[in-house]
Amino acid sequence: MTEIEQTDQIPLDIVKEAGEIKTMYEEDPAQDSFSCLLLGEAGSGKTYFLRTCRKPVHIDSFDPGGTKGIKKHIKSGEIIAATNYEKEDPMKPWAFNQWKKDMDRRIKMGYFNHVGTYVLDSASTWSDAIMNQILKNAGIPGQAPRFTKDYVPQKMQIRNWIAVMMALPCDFIMTGHLEAFKDEVSGTVTYRFLTTGKGVVTIPGLFDELWVCDPKESSKGVNYRILTKSTGRHIARSRLAENGKLAQYEEPDMKKILAKVGHDNADKPLLTE
Repeated sequence: MTEIEQTDQIPLDIVKEAGEIKTMYEEDPAQDSFSCLLLGEAGSGKTYFLRTCRKPVHIDSFDPGGTKGIKKHIKSGEIIAATNYEKEDPMKPWAFNQWKKDMDRRIKMGYFNHVGTYVLDSASTWSDAIMNQILKNAGIPGQAPRFTKDYVPQKMQIRNWIAVMMALPCDFIMTGHLEAFKDEVSGTVTYRFLTTGKGVVTIPGLFDELWVCDPKESSKGVNYRILTKSTGRHIARSRLAENGKLAQYEEPDMKKILAKVGHDNADKPLLTE
């Protein structure tokens, strides 16, 4: 029996089911977007890199002063920066609850259909805001988290909300900081995503891309670059880089990277009056 004859005998309801799944995939706006966990130390170029993303770029900033280097792009309307969350008070937490309300409202109104890239800056300060709210709800604001009671609720909030952001009809980038680990035997220093507990492994696995801003100093100055593949010091990976489309180090230009891998890099109209 040939392969064609076998196909002809497939029940019509099964063929119909497969066709409907294919149509859902083709009509899913999330399939034309991507997600990236962008890591780097202070001054490595994370925030500067965001100006090269598909526009308009919406940044929810929990990092105090994190958007000061891109004021020109905010003024032009290319970047929309919500910086109110930077004023979080651990003794009187409010930022995470306000952010949830803002996200719910914007999702319901279809706001993100008109955004090119959504950025959460950063994972660590956002996670801190989540923990602040958990401690407030427990009646112990500003105190140290209780290992057996507070970290599990924080972990669930992080995973649940990352899933929501992954489903947005635009590109999604979450910035993160790095934590150094030193091997006491060899003295080798490696860097990993700074987060709580096993999240150092589970959270990066949720993203399409795990990139590191890894600048290199030379006699000509600082060469800013994006690491897309692991080195001995950093863990990085890329699903966009299949078949060698991306080098280990790429120029820190999001739209150029998207074009290089054949991904849509078109901007959307700016949200200006």
